[in-house]
Amino acid sequence: MVERVTISPKSKVVLALGIVCVIGMVYGFDLGRYLSLEIVKEHRDRLLAFTEHRYPIAVILFILTYIVVAGFALPGAAILTVTGGFLFGSVWGTLFVNIGATTGATLAFLAARYLLRDWVDEKFGVWVAPLQDGIAQNAFNYLLTLRLIPIVPFFALNLVSGLTHMSLRTYVSATALGIIPGSFVYAYAGRQLGSINSLQEIVSPEVVTAFILLGLLALAPIVYKKWSVNRASPGQPTRGSHGTR
Repeated sequence: MVERVTISPKSKVVLALGIVCVIGMVYGFDLGRYLSLEIVKEHRDRLLAFTEHRYPIAVILFILTYIVVAGFALPGAAILTVTGGFLFGSVWGTLFVNIGATTGATLAFLAARYLLRDWVDEKFGVWVAPLQDGIAQNAFNYLLTLRLIPIVPFFALNLVSGLTHMSLRTYVSATALGIIPGSFVYAYAGRQLGSINSLQEIVSPEVVTAFILLGLLALAPIVYKKWSVNRASPGQPTRGSHGTR
């Protein structure tokens, strides 16, 4: 069953204004410039020294920053992932990225659900109901595939998912699992931060192919289920159905 929480129109307005204000401040003051590869490389010694002497604080600040970036669709998520690998190592960096990205994505998912889903259901419920049913039945596999093969931007997928009837548990689990491969690739690359000149150098054709194969593998259960249903559907001749002459 999909959780249903209602909030007052006034609360929706306050939440929407808060989101707009945060995004407006980031872009208005050009705070995104601090999350660039050049800035991170320029201050890498200071960042590394701070992490070594204030490790718990560094972890908390890193995760909180990632939550804000992922939750508000701010630029710099890939740079943060690379930085996490540089500061904490590929494994721990991937873990901290996963916590921050999943939490931020979940906040965006909930914001879309409580701000817009009732309106979508009211205006377009008749047309999207069949699609909603299909998504609800195979939500985990669909979302996992889209996380593994990022053909839909991360934040856009967060919002679209919030408009469906997907359960929160399914969303969180598929998101947390689906972003692990990509996060690990960027975090692992962060170990060679000094030799990276652009993010395009990190993702090779082989890596992209591996992501696609993983995504297709996640769809395999859905394909098999549909094939099984079609095979056993009425009208198909079954063993012994013709009787004897």
